Amino acid sequence: MEDKSPKNKNKRRCSFCGRSEDEVGFLITGVNGCICDSCSEQAHEIVQEAMRHKGSGADDLNLDDLPKPKEIKDFLDQYVIGQDDAKRYLSVAVYNHYKRLLQPNTKDDVEIEKSNIIMVGSTGTGKTLLARTIAKLLHVPFTIVDATVLTEAGYVGEDIESILTRLLQVADYNVAEAERGIVFIDEIDKIARKGDNPSITRDVSGEGVQQGLLKLLEGSIVNVPPQGGRKHPEQKLIPVNTKNILFICGGAFDGIERKIAQRLNTHVVGYSAAKETVNIDRANMMQYIAPQDLKSFGLIPEIIGRLPILTYLNPLDRTALRNILTEPKNSIIKQYIKLFEMDGVKLEFDPEVFEYIVDKAIEYKLGARGLRSIVETIMIDTMFEIPSLNVDKFVVTLQYAEEQMNKANLSRLQTA
Repeated sequence: MEDKSPKNKNKRRCSFCGRSEDEVGFLITGVNGCICDSCSEQAHEIVQEAMRHKGSGADDLNLDDLPKPKEIKDFLDQYVIGQDDAKRYLSVAVYNHYKRLLQPNTKDDVEIEKSNIIMVGSTGTGKTLLARTIAKLLHVPFTIVDATVLTEAGYVGEDIESILTRLLQVADYNVAEAERGIVFIDEIDKIARKGDNPSITRDVSGEGVQQGLLKLLEGSIVNVPPQGGRKHPEQKLIPVNTKNILFICGGAFDGIERKIAQRLNTHVVGYSAAKETVNIDRANMMQYIAPQDLKSFGLIPEIIGRLPILTYLNPLDRTALRNILTEPKNSIIKQYIKLFEMDGVKLEFDPEVFEYIVDKAIEYKLGARGLRSIVETIMIDTMFEIPSLNVDKFVVTLQYAEEQMNKANLSRLQTA
């Protein structure tokens, strides 16, 4: 029997779904109606989706509003220490990418083509960090993919087209947007040819992948599985034109210094050539890298030709490592101070602790990543105990840091 009591009639209802206040979490009351928590959440999602499609388009780009190369570099400087050459190359490449998207249809038949980039630098020098940081600034879809999971079509692993699947996902499956995006392919050196001679057998995750990447880098229409994974006859594929997609590749190319040294030495013929080699900086051979070194390492000539801009990252010296600890906006030390701040504890470091951490990082030769592992080793006991203690301040001294490092090293020796 229907309850027609005045109490039931007077109950407030959502103006959208009609449910009463007893049937929803809560009602937000307006001048002439109400909206429930569920409908307001749905409305928020609809607005966010509409704003994404409206505001993310490259059609809304204007050359005057674009960040200039110097502004892009200044932004990168806030997060990444040093590596000025790589920053300049990246800044110019991204700015030119925007200009290529905005180029007018003129009668002079001059069409600006893309210049894909390859960045070479040892581990922990900031290749991936540069890519992640520049993504914060961009007005076009950007994704980072890992080359190590790619295999030749038909084998276990991911197909090369999965690179574009990630870009489509970032662009909310808006194909026009994805076709103007930027892709950072990390660990490109891991798909190098295993031997110097072309193999007569399959190099499933090496040369085969390089051959598959050629059509992507050059610019062609590629059929992409929307959800990734293998291509199936019944699966609907999305055609994506890669002509305007900018590809930035990065890799450590461990051991390529030997290839560079061999090339520099083989060119020494005669007195004048010997004189030129005197000024070679043996501590940083990476700055002399050339396309033929990539070929010697195992990249095929066709893929090197499709990555015309070659830049390098310097190994981090003592000053750079010291600055990385404290200076960037998201520096390691600032992160730990914030972690302790959330527990109401003020964390401080004695200045000599920073020098000690840098010494250890140089000893372990792990670059900036080594800094984090050392700080983590020093702070692990404190992070375990402090939340349970009633303290307002904790100071990390040199003696404490040395004790923590020695204890960690001793425990490793005992388990060995």
